[in-house]
Amino acid sequence: MEKELIQASSSCKRIVFVGPECTGKTTLSQELSRIYSTQWVPEYMRLYLQEKWDKYRKVCTWEDLLPIAKGQIALENELITKANHYLFCDTCLLEIVIYSYIYYGKCEPVIESYAWEHHYDWVFLTYTDVPWQADDLRDKPFEREEIFIFFKDFLERKQIPFTILQGNVQHRIQQINKKLKQ
Repeated sequence: MEKELIQASSSCKRIVFVGPECTGKTTLSQELSRIYSTQWVPEYMRLYLQEKWDKYRKVCTWEDLLPIAKGQIALENELITKANHYLFCDTCLLEIVIYSYIYYGKCEPVIESYAWEHHYDWVFLTYTDVPWQADDLRDKPFEREEIFIFFKDFLERKQIPFTILQGNVQHRIQQINKKLKQ
């Protein structure tokens, strides 16, 4: 059993954003945390891999996935204790599972097992209708639509309720606010 992958319990509502790279997950998490005066959980994979790139000029490997998953949950568990009614999560283990299948055709069973145990009150799938911006880590500018479809199909197959977010930041925030008020 991987204690580091256990999601801490809390009465806060957890809202998570998943989807292809460069589709607004970080922007939405940050902006909503500001609007609701609460915390947001950064994407640990980005922090971890940027450091790996900066130090060694190396990209993600299969061996990185478990440390990344543990780091993501550690951040979420730390920030949920500081959150005010909502916690906005830039990503979650579910996204690690999906990207693992996209890149490696499989997923570490322990990560997948814990991903199904975690609870999020709302899952938002971000669409590809925002401009792609290059950086050190992004590597699929022409596959975003295909990856979006993979995410959508995966969530549907696993019967995970989700809402697709489209449009500019303000429109997406309006869509989210409607959901949060339900």
